[in-house]
Amino acid sequence: MNCYALIRLLESFETTSSQTGLMDVELGGKGRKSRAKATHGFDWEEERQPILQLLTQLLQLDIRHLWNHSIIEEEFVSLVTGCCYRLLENPTISHQKNRPTREAITHLLGVALTRYNHMLSATVKIIQMLQHFEHLASILVAAVSLWATDYGMKSIVGEIVREIGQKCPQELSRDPTGAKGFAAFLTELAERIPAILMSSMCILLDHLDGENYMMRNAVLAAMAEMVLQVLSGDQLEAASRDTRDQFLDTLQAHCHDVNSFVRSRVLQLFTRIVQQKALPLMRFQAVVALAVGRLADKSVLVCKSAIQLLASFLANNPFSCKLSDTDLAGPLQKETQKLQEMRAQRRATAPSAELDPAEEWEAMLPELKATLQQLLMLPQEGEGMSEGVAETETPEEVEGRIRQLLAKASYKQAVILTQEAMGRFQESEPFCHVDPDESEETRFLSLLGTIFKGPAAPTQEENPQAAAGNLGPGETGCKDKPSGSEPEECSDELVKQELLVQYLQDAHSFSLQITKAIGIISKMMYEHTTTVVQEVIEFFVMVFQFGVPQALFGVRRMLPLIWSKEPGVRDAVLNAYRQLYLKPKGDSARAKAQTLIHNLSLLLVDASVGTIQCLEEIICEFVQKDELSPAVTQVLWERATEKVPCSPLERCSSVMLLGMMARGKPEIVGSNLDTLVNIGLDEKLPPDYRLAQQVCHAIANILDRRKPSMGERHPPFRLPQEHRLFERLREMVTKGSIHPDPLWVPFKEAAVALIYQLAEGPEVICARILQDCAKQALEKLEEKSDHQEAPQETPVLPTFLLMNLLSLAGDVALQQLVHLEQAVSGELCRRRVLREEQEHKRKEPKEKNSKSESTLEEEMGLGGATADDTEAELIRGICELELLEGKQTLAAFVPLLLKVCNNPGLYSNPELSTAASLALGKFCMISATFCDSQLRLLFTMLEKSSFPIVRSNLMIATGDLAIRFPNLVDPWTPHLYARLRDPSQHVRKTAALVMTHLILKDMVKVKGQVSEMAVLLIDPAPQIAALAKNFFNELSNKANAIYNLLPDIISRLSAPEGGVEEEPFHTIMKQLLSYITKDKQTESLVEKLCQRFRTAQTERQYRDLAYCVSQLPLTERGLRKMLDNFDCFGDKLSDESIFSAFLSILGKLRRGAKPEGKAVIDEFEQKLRTCHTRGLDTVEELEVGQGSNQRAPSARKQPAAARHRHVASTASDDFVTPKPRRTTRQHPNTQQRASRKKLRIVFSSDESSDEELSAEMTEDETPKKTTPIRRASAHRHRS
Repeated sequence: MNCYALIRLLESFETTSSQTGLMDVELGGKGRKSRAKATHGFDWEEERQPILQLLTQLLQLDIRHLWNHSIIEEEFVSLVTGCCYRLLENPTISHQKNRPTREAITHLLGVALTRYNHMLSATVKIIQMLQHFEHLASILVAAVSLWATDYGMKSIVGEIVREIGQKCPQELSRDPTGAKGFAAFLTELAERIPAILMSSMCILLDHLDGENYMMRNAVLAAMAEMVLQVLSGDQLEAASRDTRDQFLDTLQAHCHDVNSFVRSRVLQLFTRIVQQKALPLMRFQAVVALAVGRLADKSVLVCKSAIQLLASFLANNPFSCKLSDTDLAGPLQKETQKLQEMRAQRRATAPSAELDPAEEWEAMLPELKATLQQLLMLPQEGEGMSEGVAETETPEEVEGRIRQLLAKASYKQAVILTQEAMGRFQESEPFCHVDPDESEETRFLSLLGTIFKGPAAPTQEENPQAAAGNLGPGETGCKDKPSGSEPEECSDELVKQELLVQYLQDAHSFSLQITKAIGIISKMMYEHTTTVVQEVIEFFVMVFQFGVPQALFGVRRMLPLIWSKEPGVRDAVLNAYRQLYLKPKGDSARAKAQTLIHNLSLLLVDASVGTIQCLEEIICEFVQKDELSPAVTQVLWERATEKVPCSPLERCSSVMLLGMMARGKPEIVGSNLDTLVNIGLDEKLPPDYRLAQQVCHAIANILDRRKPSMGERHPPFRLPQEHRLFERLREMVTKGSIHPDPLWVPFKEAAVALIYQLAEGPEVICARILQDCAKQALEKLEEKSDHQEAPQETPVLPTFLLMNLLSLAGDVALQQLVHLEQAVSGELCRRRVLREEQEHKRKEPKEKNSKSESTLEEEMGLGGATADDTEAELIRGICELELLEGKQTLAAFVPLLLKVCNNPGLYSNPELSTAASLALGKFCMISATFCDSQLRLLFTMLEKSSFPIVRSNLMIATGDLAIRFPNLVDPWTPHLYARLRDPSQHVRKTAALVMTHLILKDMVKVKGQVSEMAVLLIDPAPQIAALAKNFFNELSNKANAIYNLLPDIISRLSAPEGGVEEEPFHTIMKQLLSYITKDKQTESLVEKLCQRFRTAQTERQYRDLAYCVSQLPLTERGLRKMLDNFDCFGDKLSDESIFSAFLSILGKLRRGAKPEGKAVIDEFEQKLRTCHTRGLDTVEELEVGQGSNQRAPSARKQPAAARHRHVASTASDDFVTPKPRRTTRQHPNTQQRASRKKLRIVFSSDESSDEELSAEMTEDETPKKTTPIRRASAHRHRS
C-alpha cells in the first residue's frame, strides 16, 4: 500500500511539475525554482531521483513472499514500471540536468527485466513510445544498450528489432513520426552495440524495399557500423567476410536508390568506411567508380557527398602520395615486362620444377582474359599476327602449337590460332566440345584451359599417365615441390613481382578515375550552392597536393571566384591559395620564399588577363594582412635586378608579382621606382618589350585606384613631364614603332596608359610621341620613294608601320577621353570644393533670411548639381568641339584612319584592318558628332569584313558606343543581334558576351531578336551554349522578362523561314520554359498557346505549340484553361506527336492529384482520345447528345464578340503578366505597322569593281528612324 501511494504521489508531482514547466517556457525562466517550491513546498526535481532509487532497492529485495504462492502479481510490476514510462514521456527528461533521473529509471527498469519477467511489456511499451515521442530515441538506445551489456539482457534487442522488422513498410510510409523514431533508434543502437544487433539484421532487410527512405537509411547505417566496428580487419573468418561483403554489396546497390537522401547517405557512410580504412582493397576501384558516377547526379546533396568521398579516397589511398597517371604508366609497363621475362625465364631454366598446369593456368588467367577481351572488342588488331593453320596440319599438332604459345605467354597468337582451329576442326577433339549457349569469352577460356591443362584435368593419383600426357612441352609429371633454395628464391621473387605489378595496376587505375573525376568536378565550381562550391575547392586543394597534373586546371579555374559576392566562397578561395602557396617546404625562410615564388610563377605561365587580375587580388589580400614574409620581396627584387641568375621569363614573372604586391603596399614599388625604370626601360638591344610592359603595369599599381572623394584636399600624385620614366617611355615607343615586333603593341598600350595616369600634362607627352612616330613614318615613305626606279609609281609604306601608327593614335584618343572625364573632371571638382570652402571662411555671417534661403538651396542640392553639370558640359564641349577638330593632333589622323577603313580592298592586310577598326571605334567614343557620322561605316565593317578578328573587335566597340551614345546606336540594334549568327565561333562568343552585358544593364531594348540569344543554347561550342544559359539565368531574375519574351521567341523559332529544326527547338524551349514557375504565368501562357493553334499555319507549328504546352508545370486551373480552349486544338489531335504531348501532360497531373482533380483529368483524357480516333466533331456530337450543360466548349458559351477578342489577342505579340480585373492591350495593327519595314544590308559580290574599295553602306541602307532611349527618373511616378 505504501508503494502504491508513493508511486501515485510521484505521478501527481510529475504531472504538476510538467505543467509548471510549460508555464515557465511561456513566462520566462526567471524565478522557476522559487515557483516550483511555492507550488510543492520543495524542489521536486531534487526529490525525484531518491524516490526512484528507493523503488529500485525495493525491487532488488526478495518480495515474492508478500504474495500467495510466491508469485508476484503483474499489476504490481506494471504499477512500478508504468510510472517510469510516464516520467520518460516528459520532454524535459532529455535535458542534461535530468541525466541522474534517466539513469535511475534505466536501472529500475533493468531490475524489472531481470527479476520480474518484464521483457514482453517493455518491448511493446518501447515500440509505442518510439512512435509517439521523438525525444526518446537516444534515451531508449542508452537504456537498451545498458540492459544488453550490464544486465545481460541481449534478447531484448532481438525482441525490439523483431517488432520493428514486422512493421508494415506501407504503414510506416503513412506514419513519418513513427518511422523517424524507429530510424533514429536503429541508427544509434548500431553505433552502441553493433555486435549484438548484427544477429537480428536479417529481420530488418524488408525495410530496404520499403517506401520510407528514413528506414532505408537506418538499416544501411547499421550495416556500415557493423562493417566499421565488427567486420573490419584482416583476421576475419570466412563467414564474417561473407557477411561483410553482403553488407558492402547492399551499400553499393543503394548508391542508385530512387531517393536522393538515401544516395547521399550511402556515400557519407562509405566516406566513414574509407576514413577508418575499413574498405577492402579489392573494392576500391568499384566504389571509386560509383562515386565518380554520382558526380552527375541531379541532387546537389548527392554531388556534395560524392566529392567528399573522393576526397577521402585521396587522403586515405594505399598507393602513393603522388598520383600522376603519366608518372605511373612508365613503371607499370616496365614492371609488367619484367614479370613476363621472369615467367619465361623460370620456364626455361627450371623445367623440372615447373608449376602444376592448373596452378600455372590460374596464374596466366588474368592477363589472358584481358588479351581476349581486347581482341573480341577490336578483332582487327589481331589480324596477321599468327601463321594460321596449315592445310596438312592435324588437330593434335595445332593443339600442341596452342599449348606452346600459351607457355611462352604469346596470348594473342594463341587466341587467334584457336579461333581458326575452331572453324577448321569442328568435329575433332578438343575443338568440338564447345557449348553454343555460353558467351564467346567463356567458350574461348574453357577451350584454352582444356588444351593447356588437359581434357579432364585428372590428378596424378587417379591417372598418372594421363596427367603426364597433358603437360606442356619439356614438362614432366613430377609433382614434388623443388627442394633446393635457388628455386624457392625464384618463386618468392616471382610472387613479389606479381604483387608489385598488381599494386601498380591498381594505383594507375585509381589515378585514371581521379583524373576523370577532376574533369566533372571542375564544371561544378560555379554552382549556385555555396556548400558545393566550397567542397569543390577543398577537393582541388587535396588533388593538387597529391601531384595530379590536371589539378592545376582546377586551381586556376577557381581564381575568378575571388570576386564572388558570397563571403564563404571568397574565403574558401583565399584559404585554398593560402594552403597551397603560403606554406611551402624549405629549410630556411629564403628557401621557402624561392619555392613560393616558383609555384606562383607557374600560375602565370600562359595565363589570361582575367587570371592575372584574379591572382593580383589574392596576392593584394595576402600583402595587406602581412602574410607574405619580407624574404619573398627580397628574392623577387634579386631576380628582377638579375642579382641571382634566372631566365627572362622568370625575371618577367618577378616584376609581375612585385606589381601585384604593390596593390597592397604601394611603397614596395614606389620606393624603388628608379630601379624599375632601369630594369625594364633601359637602353639595351634588342629591347625586351614584354618586360617593359610588366614594368609599366607594376608602376601603375602604386596609384590609388579609388574614386577621389569630394572633400579631398591634396592633389593626386603625379610626376613632372621631365621625369626619366616618361623620357624612357617616349623613346622606347618612338623607336619601337618602326620595327615589326608584335610585343611592341601591348607595351605601347601600357605605356600610354601609364603616362596619362602618372604624368603632369600627359597630352603634351603623347602628342610629341605621335608627332615623332608620324615623322618617322614620313621619313620611311620618302626613303621608299627615293629608291623607286619609276617615279610615276605610288610610294608604299610598310604595313606594320601604318598599323603601329593607327594603333598608337587610337590608344591616345581613348586615354585622352578617360583622362578628361576622370582625372580632369575630378580635379575641377576638387578645386571647386576647396574654393568654396575658402570663400565660405572669408564671408561674414549674413542675415537670417539670406541664410535661410541658401540653406534651402543647399538642402535641395541645387548648388552642387549646377556646378557638376557645368563641369560635365565643359568636358563634353572639349570632346565634341576641340579634340577631333581643327589643328589638334588627333584630328590630323582622322583622314588617314577613314581612308584605311573605307578601302578594305586596297588595305587588305588583316593586322592593319584590325588596328584601323579598333582605332576608329576609339575615336568614335570621343565625340557624338563624329560617332554619328561614322556609325554607318562601323556597322558596314561589322557586317562585311572578311576577318573574324575585325568583326569581333568591332562588336566590342559598338557595345561600348551603345553605352556611351545609346540614342545613336539604338536604330542599329538589329545589326548587333545579327552577329549572334556569325559563322565564326569567336565572333559569336564575343557577341554573346556583349549582348548579355547590354541587355542585362538595360542599355538596349529587348526586342524580338532576343530569339537569336536563344539559338545559342544549342550552339555546337559548349562555351557559347554556357554563356547563353547564363544569360537566361540572369534574365529570369528580372520579374517577368522571359515570360514576356516567350511568344516572340516561339513564333520566330518555329517560323518556316528563319526558324530552327524541331529537335533543337525542343532543347531551347525546354530550357526557357523551365523559368516559368508562377501559377498565374503558367495559366495565362497555356491559354495563349492554345489560342495560337488557330493562327498556326503548318503541321510543324502545331507540334511545336503542343510541345511547349507539355513542358509547362500545369496545375488543375491550367487544365481547366485547356478544357475551355479545347476547340482551338481538338482538330489537331489526329497527329500522333501532338496527341502524345497532351497525354504526357495528363501523366504529370495525375501524380498527387486530388479525387476531384482526377475527374477533370479523366474527362480531358476521354476528349483527347475521342478526338484522336474520331475527330473534334464527334466530341461535340457526343456532348450535345448527352445534354451536357456543365462543361460545353468555350466557343458555344461565348458570344461572337468574345471570340473576336480571343483572336485579336493571339495576333498581339505584347505579352505581359495578367492583372486581376484589369487588362491593358495595344491595338494589333500598331506593331504590324512598325515591323513592316525591315532593315536590310546588301553585299556586293563584284570583287573586281571599284566599288569594292568603298565599304560604306549606301544612304538607303541607313536607318532613318531613330528611337531615343528614355529613362524614367527615380523620382518620377509612372502614369
